[in-house]
Amino acid sequence: MATYNRSHFIVEALKSIQIQTHTNWECLIIDDGSNDNTEEILEPILKEDNRFQYYKRPSTYKKGLPGSRNYGLGLGKGDYIIFFDDDDVVHPLCLEICLSVFNTVHDVSFCNYKKAAFFEKLDYDIIDRNKEYHFDITKDDLLENVVTQKIPFASCTVLWKKECFEKSVFNEDLMYAEEWECYQRILSNKFKGVVIDKVLYFNRKHANSNTGEFWKGDAVRVASKKKAMILVVSNLYKEQLLTPYLFKYLVNYAISFRDFKLVKNILNITNPKWYLKLFYKLKYYQFPVWVFYKVKIKK
Repeated sequence: MATYNRSHFIVEALKSIQIQTHTNWECLIIDDGSNDNTEEILEPILKEDNRFQYYKRPSTYKKGLPGSRNYGLGLGKGDYIIFFDDDDVVHPLCLEICLSVFNTVHDVSFCNYKKAAFFEKLDYDIIDRNKEYHFDITKDDLLENVVTQKIPFASCTVLWKKECFEKSVFNEDLMYAEEWECYQRILSNKFKGVVIDKVLYFNRKHANSNTGEFWKGDAVRVASKKKAMILVVSNLYKEQLLTPYLFKYLVNYAISFRDFKLVKNILNITNPKWYLKLFYKLKYYQFPVWVFYKVKIKK
């Protein structure tokens, strides 16, 4: 769990980990340089439960969520990994159910599950404590569905075998969309997994989250998303995994940012036929008309 100035949220997050029905775990808390009272707030729970360990990110790793997570990856001793966030709440059955999947299905490397959003305070009465669940083994279209976000792969909704990160870690130059970029690289290596149709995580919606800042137009988060897009396109193209559908999705996504340089970079990397280059350049300039037309059709 990477943390930064979240003393008002982190204890609730840790308490939800502490009551996991599967009890054999370690939780590494990586402080990214908090200047609030995070360390003081954590002191009682660290003394009470030695499964929690507190570290400060060293300068050998870049400041930010990716650097903190990469540091934690090097410290972890377990065979499985989940990247929990410091402002969310995890279902008490999360570890038990995910690990039961690995005991049931062989030759899979990750377990993905659903999340539900909440605002301010979580109503714990909504938590379904039934141990029943349905799952599907991932198919060949998984990478495509993750890149297009049809199957959400949030940082905290996947339990991975640690071996998945032997060749792929988080890009420390990214300050947003780092998990999207990292996970598509992992899935490019043909890892198979399981998708559980059950909510096992609750993410808190608030304006100061990374996602909240992105949707408010924060320059750092938006720039990071664009950089992640370039990295995703480059990797898929290099690995010969950039299908026509993914190409269309990513170019259209780039057009929605209203950044011609971003669109041009993607076209330069992928080098499509001349008429496709012309088509998407024209679409970029006609984007406002196209959006207006789509809205009008929906009405």
